[in-house]
Amino acid sequence: MTGFARPELLATPAWLAENIDRPDLRVLDVRWRTDGSAGTLYGTGHIPGAIHLDWQDSVAQLGEGGTAFLLATPERIAEEMSRIGVGDGTTVVIYDDTLGYYASRVWWSLRAYGFEAARVLEGGWPGWVAGGHQVSTGTPDLRPGTFTPHTQIRLRLTISDVRGLLGSPEAQLVDARGPAEYHGLEGEATRLGHIPGAINLPAAALHRPGTQLLRDPDELRSLLLRANVTKSRRLVCYDAAGIAATRLAFVLTLLGHDEVAVYDGGWSEWGERFDLLLGR
Repeated sequence: MTGFARPELLATPAWLAENIDRPDLRVLDVRWRTDGSAGTLYGTGHIPGAIHLDWQDSVAQLGEGGTAFLLATPERIAEEMSRIGVGDGTTVVIYDDTLGYYASRVWWSLRAYGFEAARVLEGGWPGWVAGGHQVSTGTPDLRPGTFTPHTQIRLRLTISDVRGLLGSPEAQLVDARGPAEYHGLEGEATRLGHIPGAINLPAAALHRPGTQLLRDPDELRSLLLRANVTKSRRLVCYDAAGIAATRLAFVLTLLGHDEVAVYDGGWSEWGERFDLLLGR
């Protein structure tokens, strides 16, 4: 992971294989399917010792209208994390098979409540399998722990927070959706477009084409430079439903950006409000 400012946020398959038996390590399998089949997928094979976690049920809650996946309450996350042994003194490695989107959402959710010892598995499940590492079909014994949430209010913004930042020279909104949605050519909300002043940096562009791997650090920095993303301003990431935005926030943090927040309501929320401005 040479070249990243915060390499401790990533776990390579080789590192995980070497540390898999550590008693203070928890591995979370957050692969997810809209049809609810992720549990069956987990049963057919997963990283040894990994705990299956439905990110939508455990770290998110539906917002008004049922389209935006908002951050769950501290009580809910504390209950879920304590149940599976994530808490003080533990290190967490999170993986999925979808460009790290869901893994990043869990990473951000934990970080929003003060948990900093979480890593995302580089390459995810495909990278683990491709490396020839061991696969298990067993269910690990759960070892309960104590997760004490400490809310980090600057990491998560509400619709009111974002509205208050419009036009601020100190903050930059970054839209993690694809160009077509950003420019209002497609989308599922009632209104199409983007939040005024937002620049477009698609989360999908952060990865090597056809793989689950991130681009090299220098390539990523070039992408940020071309998009006019700098460290001189607070960055607020959003997408449609609060998922890709967390992947972008993860990569920005990995590259050393300290002031990175997520507006998890995203366009699913903003696009339904006719009292709010929009850009095209």
